[in-house]
Amino acid sequence: MKFKTTDQVLKIIGDKSLIRNFGVIAHVDHGKTTMSDSLLASSGIIAPSSAGQALALDSMKLEQERQMTIVQANVTLLFKQGEKEFVINMIDTPGHIDFTGRVTRSLRAIDGAVVVSDSVEGIMTQTETVTRQALEERVRPVLYINKIDRLIKELRLTPDKMQEWLAEIISDFNSLVDTYAEPEYKDKWKVSIQDGSVSFGSAKDRWGFNIDIMKEKGITFKDIYQAYESGGVEELAKKAPLADAVLGMVVKHHPPPHVAQKYRIPKIWKGDLESDVGKALLNCDDNGPAVMMIVNMTVDPAAGPVAIGRLFSGKLKDGQHVHIIDSKREGRIQSVNFFMGNQREMVGELAAGNIPALLGLPEARAGQTLASITDVPLFEGIKYVSEPVVQMAVEAKHPKDLPKLVEALRRITIEDPNLVVKINEESGETIIAGMGVLHLEIATTLIGDAGVQIITSQPLINYRETIRKRTDAVMSKSPNRHNKLFMAVEPLEPEIAEMIRTGQLSEMKDKKEVAKTLREKGWDPDMAKSIMKFDPRGNVLINATKGVQFIQESTDSILTGFEEVMKEGPLAKEQMRNCKFIFTHFVPHEDPAHRGLSQLGPASRRACLGASLKADPVLLEPILGIEVRVPQDLIGNVAGVLAGKRGKVIDMQQKGVVNIVTGEIPASETFDLSEVMRGQTAGKAMWNSHFKAWAPLPTSIQTQVIADVRKRKGLSPDPPTASEFIDTE
Repeated sequence: MKFKTTDQVLKIIGDKSLIRNFGVIAHVDHGKTTMSDSLLASSGIIAPSSAGQALALDSMKLEQERQMTIVQANVTLLFKQGEKEFVINMIDTPGHIDFTGRVTRSLRAIDGAVVVSDSVEGIMTQTETVTRQALEERVRPVLYINKIDRLIKELRLTPDKMQEWLAEIISDFNSLVDTYAEPEYKDKWKVSIQDGSVSFGSAKDRWGFNIDIMKEKGITFKDIYQAYESGGVEELAKKAPLADAVLGMVVKHHPPPHVAQKYRIPKIWKGDLESDVGKALLNCDDNGPAVMMIVNMTVDPAAGPVAIGRLFSGKLKDGQHVHIIDSKREGRIQSVNFFMGNQREMVGELAAGNIPALLGLPEARAGQTLASITDVPLFEGIKYVSEPVVQMAVEAKHPKDLPKLVEALRRITIEDPNLVVKINEESGETIIAGMGVLHLEIATTLIGDAGVQIITSQPLINYRETIRKRTDAVMSKSPNRHNKLFMAVEPLEPEIAEMIRTGQLSEMKDKKEVAKTLREKGWDPDMAKSIMKFDPRGNVLINATKGVQFIQESTDSILTGFEEVMKEGPLAKEQMRNCKFIFTHFVPHEDPAHRGLSQLGPASRRACLGASLKADPVLLEPILGIEVRVPQDLIGNVAGVLAGKRGKVIDMQQKGVVNIVTGEIPASETFDLSEVMRGQTAGKAMWNSHFKAWAPLPTSIQTQVIADVRKRKGLSPDPPTASEFIDTE
């Protein structure tokens, strides 16, 4: 059924109970986009004959070439169940870990998730990661087990054995819900065959069913088995279309927006729920102020940046003035649209509970809050699972292309905030940092597609710096020798550092609340209320001075020095993390002219550097978790490859015909991993990796790595010593 008119949709969405917002999430290659094709075909958006091959939501050339989803795609579908017609807003998300930031942002806009799992491989790491993220955002999951044909063709299971096998996957999935869901949702959100929150099917062959369809159409696992044995798969697809199973499950188990917002808003928005704005958000009220969170930006070659997000309250219409709350800017919406796959439909106006795409807001960015009034507390920051660990230098091959390169980078970072672009001020290089080598490969291909020829360096690893022991206060003087600063440092508890990085502890929060949280974590009450600065990388500066003059007016200057050192640590000018700096004493000059920024900034910087160098500093490297699928006889070879690259095997499991080796490996050892792994396993190993943790570099290679990083940055190979920054008297 094709959309006859946009009015048809607008008529339905007047009734909020007929709207569903859901996303498709899964491990890479488990068949999300192929499944989405069947859903599009059922709504008449693509021809049924091409469903499964069209990969219609992979609209980028790169996605079609690589057969993988890179960006999330939005689409609005119509679905008829009985006499009722529903409008379903769907977001298809990437499965590869390098693009997990896009999944995280998409979850903010949806109320339910269809988790797709391969019937043979079951619940894999990335399935676990995305399900955990969904539960943290209070997004309700249902389960679709795909590629059932593999159980018949590859594992040769009988109908009874198939059911036992699938029951195991459902049980694994429910243990994830049990682990990650909040107490009140643990039992409510577990999936089961009996209530229809689990569907089975084959997206490639376009059939699917759940208990409701089994009862209605009289289909059993025996029928599925016989369809594959006797070649009746096409009949099966006509009798039990996949879209009916998946969308039926969405309509039955996922909540409409006005129901979901009652329990989701308290989790994702920390404003006053009793205020007018709070009530409008909780009730998804069309008559309240318009409040929308942008979850995705795309750049349309003809129309410019398009801001896509969830409208939680109020209405948005063409020509309306809105405020970008985060950056305190104003904008005017040129047109309100929604996405039909990669087609944009103009609608003029949309009400709360929908996912609008807005033109005319070039200043907006993913993660920001838009509102029709100025005084709206922001939505909770989006917490990413990973952080950029790999970087490379890029430069235009022809100097005349530099403006085009700048424009291409600007466009890419608008669309993908997880890609970080920075200019190295000393060497003038442009550095792009991403989640992994694939992330950077895709970015450089997109720059090439924009018509810019570039030269890139080898991918390089981002390191971090930290300290391992406590040191007493050291003294540093200002350049004019008239001011003295005393600074101590000690390792910061990992739990507190993580709370700073995720924004749970920040200057934006109420001071009393922050002090209370820190006291509950065992901090001394005086320390807890004397925070000078939370550094978002996971560091903190505490003011422990007593009765010192001029401290208030000197704070900004002292923070400048502290922030410089957090950005560029003493060993290799890499970012610092997990450090607790304590400013213990200050002897300022009487005359303000002698204690300005030019004096106190350098003194503070030297004090932080000196204290860090005395506290056993160490370079941290990113460690990746790795999952390798491999035949039984090659497990030893995989273990050998990991051991030869400073990695280790943590676990081995057999799932049907494949064995899954779980391990970890330093990111710096993965650049030639594909060649080595292919050589050792004759190309029979399939693997993927994900960022796991930062770990200290082994002592044996630390000196060499520090020297290499410093040389690359144009510094002398040996790091400085503490005595270069500390004054004795």
